[in-house]
Amino acid sequence: MKDSLSRYTLRIPQDLLDKLAYIAEFEGRTKNKEIEQLIKKRISKFEAAHGVIDIGRDDRLG
Repeated sequence: MKDSLSRYTLRIPQDLLDKLAYIAEFEGRTKNKEIEQLIKKRISKFEAAHGVIDIGRDDRLG
């Protein structure tokens, strides 16, 4: 069964991954969900400062 989630390989130093695992377990999440939460917070902060990101545009950085 195929899901609609995208896959991305993350290369990260082992010590950072271990610390992330510690935080994720403390928060009752998987490492994947912890990363997802961090990404959502970063996007929200960026959009608050710069406006909503329109992912349908071709000139995303312009």
